[in-house]
Amino acid sequence: MSSALEASKLHKSYNDVEVLGAVDLSVQTGDVVSIIEPSGSGKTTLIRLLNGLEQLDNGEIKLNGNPFIKLLRQVSSKPRVIEHPEHRTEIGMVFQSFNLFPHLSVMDNLLLAPRYHKLAPKKDLEMQAYQLLNKVGMLEHAWKYPHQLSGGQQQRIAIARALMMKPSIMLFDEPTSALDPEKVNEVLQVIENLAKDGITMVIVTHEMNFAFNVSDRIVFMEKGRVVCEESPEALRRGDNPRVEAFLKDVSLSLTE
Repeated sequence: MSSALEASKLHKSYNDVEVLGAVDLSVQTGDVVSIIEPSGSGKTTLIRLLNGLEQLDNGEIKLNGNPFIKLLRQVSSKPRVIEHPEHRTEIGMVFQSFNLFPHLSVMDNLLLAPRYHKLAPKKDLEMQAYQLLNKVGMLEHAWKYPHQLSGGQQQRIAIARALMMKPSIMLFDEPTSALDPEKVNEVLQVIENLAKDGITMVIVTHEMNFAFNVSDRIVFMEKGRVVCEESPEALRRGDNPRVEAFLKDVSLSLTE
């Protein structure tokens, strides 16, 4: 199985406060990797580094074996970040907030980026958009505007919008944290269906039962570092006392 994403020795600090320290992450094509942690341990910073939304202080990121972002250290000058923006469209990103354009219809929100990048003729893109809206259960809302939709519906639209670019990997940053409790499951179901379809995903989440049910591997982070990275089955065995204590704190039974 080929590697969709390789992140090596990622560092990030803000005002001399280290947020991430020497984080490694490898995601194989078709895998689902969930990142869990106590609050404020760097997982959102990590996901933003992977997408190039934050500038790393050290390390390297590769997509499908190709260089994406790397910090180049030079003896005679300051370190500089080398980025290959042509690979940026290989990543789809879904944020905590939906970030839909309020003045555009659902359909136009989906079409905006692929039309800008001229990925396909307009009719082909429209057909793709209808197919994705059907996939996320939003086909009947194609010509509505964001303010006419619930939070869960808007997040499903945001997922479809990210998929319009046909990314090789999807990144999710707490996709349900801004939703009312009764809307959470509809979004989680869409993500679970993507996992069944073999979409490569990295998911930052506080939904523990979901993470354990859908993931091939789970990364537990604390204080900006990876404490362990295991399959859900291995984590359930409770071999790591720190992880076991965390999961008990969030009321997840290790024997489920």
